[in-house]
Amino acid sequence: MKNVLLEPFDLAPFSSITPSHFKPAFEQALQQARLEIDAIVASEAEPTFKNTIEALEFAGAHLDRLSSLFFNLNSAETNEEIQALAQEISPMLTGFSNDIALNQTLFKRVAAVYEVKDSSGLNAEQLMLLDKKYKYFSRNGAHLPEDKKTRLRAIDKELAQLKLTFGEHVLAETNKFEMHLTKEEEVDGLPDGAKEAAAQLASSKGKEGWIITLNYPSYVPFMTYAKNRKLRKKLAIAFGSKGFHKDELDNQGLVLQIARLRYERARLLGYNTHAHYVLEERMAETPDKVLAFLKELQEKAIPAALRELSELQQFARELDGIDTLEKWDSSYYSEKLKQKRFDLDDEKLKPYFKLENVIKGVFDISGELYGIQFEEVSDIDTYHEDVRTFKVKDQNGQLLSVFYADFHPRPGKRGGAWMTSYKPQYKREGGNERPHISIVCNFTKATKSKPSLLTFNEVTTLFHEFGHALHGMLANTSYPSLSGTSVYWDFVELPSQIMENWCFEREALERFATHYKTGEVLPMEMIEKIKESSNFLEGMATLRQLSFGFLDMAWHAEDPSGVDSVKAYEQKAFEDTQLFADIPETCMSTAFSHIFQGGYSAGYYSYKWAEVLDADAFAYFKEKGVFNKAVAAKFRENILSKGGTEKPMELYKKFRGSEPKLDALLKRAGLIKKSA
Repeated sequence: MKNVLLEPFDLAPFSSITPSHFKPAFEQALQQARLEIDAIVASEAEPTFKNTIEALEFAGAHLDRLSSLFFNLNSAETNEEIQALAQEISPMLTGFSNDIALNQTLFKRVAAVYEVKDSSGLNAEQLMLLDKKYKYFSRNGAHLPEDKKTRLRAIDKELAQLKLTFGEHVLAETNKFEMHLTKEEEVDGLPDGAKEAAAQLASSKGKEGWIITLNYPSYVPFMTYAKNRKLRKKLAIAFGSKGFHKDELDNQGLVLQIARLRYERARLLGYNTHAHYVLEERMAETPDKVLAFLKELQEKAIPAALRELSELQQFARELDGIDTLEKWDSSYYSEKLKQKRFDLDDEKLKPYFKLENVIKGVFDISGELYGIQFEEVSDIDTYHEDVRTFKVKDQNGQLLSVFYADFHPRPGKRGGAWMTSYKPQYKREGGNERPHISIVCNFTKATKSKPSLLTFNEVTTLFHEFGHALHGMLANTSYPSLSGTSVYWDFVELPSQIMENWCFEREALERFATHYKTGEVLPMEMIEKIKESSNFLEGMATLRQLSFGFLDMAWHAEDPSGVDSVKAYEQKAFEDTQLFADIPETCMSTAFSHIFQGGYSAGYYSYKWAEVLDADAFAYFKEKGVFNKAVAAKFRENILSKGGTEKPMELYKKFRGSEPKLDALLKRAGLIKKSA
């Protein structure tokens, strides 16, 4: 059997790949990458930027492509064979990374170039790459004695496997749970589309009635609309107890191991905690600054949150005689109160947000802002029949990017939504290699009677991920490790979060929010209601988001060595932000994939941090016009195209003319009064 992964490729040859291809391909790519590193180390020439830093940047390029391909599939289209391979391949890659980071001779060459950087005549981008490479070594143990290097290798290998196992457990827990309902009253209140999807799922499994799962398109409508309080409670507990059942899928031990190993690693490298290590390379800089930022927002949010909770409790009491509002009541009564106050029902909005139209809308808006166009094509290989492919071109018809879009849930795909890359953008030997970008979401599939219709929240999710995609597509830098979304983690959410703002603007909504049956444009009064309701219960929502940031910092900005109960430690972290009574059977940490599997450890605060940036940045658009070409050109030039080639605050100031101010976010969220 021919192994396509052993050959060079541009577009990923998805349909020709079998899982058995991966291990031999990784073994060969690792061997090639090692030869490339050895050549740099063995060079007798004086170390220069070109023969050391640039050579190091492009060493292992095929290995990087293979890694992005494999681990993206492990998220979007996995199976037991791929998961088993991930447990084998991950330590191989960690070992290779450690071999580079702990190579003393290689570090000496990098340090030699770094020491003369001020007189080297390098441009800003080259200096940034040099700084990044030097820190890669200095922050990953190059200075350590041999015994500590050995321990560092062991920690990194163990962490890589623990994080994979954590994610596998969460996915298995999500797939395992089904709530099979057979009585009409059990699905009372559920929208027709959600009922039909649940009935279709039951039918596909040879069962009568309806099946509700923990996948978002199934879980969210049930928690929002189902009248049966006991069933909402059952579903909420199932969702909140993933990895918390003291069985073979339990994640409590993994949480403690990951937190302790991260702490030990940070101490080994000379940092107080994992958060101190991480934040050295972030806009926020230190745990103290992060905690001060979270607490400042908390102080602003608490009065609003308590007022909103009291109002919601009163509403539930008057409507249904509910004496004490519980977590499983929050979405249900929030939606009811929203409908009453704004006469705005997500189910009334959904017919105006057919997936096809929303995709066209985000393409049109991006085209208007940045002068780009999208052409759907059928000759690009994909890993699943649901995946759609596009060519993205500039105004002159030049290819900017290949774009993959994967919108619907399935058993081999983890929950949530994300953007990723199959090939980075970079310039080499006179050419500009264009990126291959993908977004992955979990929206309801079309049913026999209805197309895929999105909730307004799903519309903003699509725009959010597309903002990340633009950051990748419009990249125009020399080096792959500085390209696209390769920026400080608390800056990466600016392009995604600013994109959500257009979902609330009449000039944007009129382009794509049309009724799937009648073609009628979303009525003006509904647009006004969307805008009015945009900060509905924002105090509660802000406090919830801050609670996740505090939990992240509890695990990573303190010494977790003495923690023996994940649940008790989590409850302590939630103390100052908790609005509802605790549910003893649930635990957030055991399924908090962002920080225990993904890259957000000591970084969850960055969603709120980026909201400050995006509110301030969009205020500039509002001031000049939401489709103002000059402002859009500045945003593209200074943010979207520049990647990590300069420090984020410098790029932001070039776009905006000043540092961001917290006021724009507080005003938008309704946490301070807007000036008249």
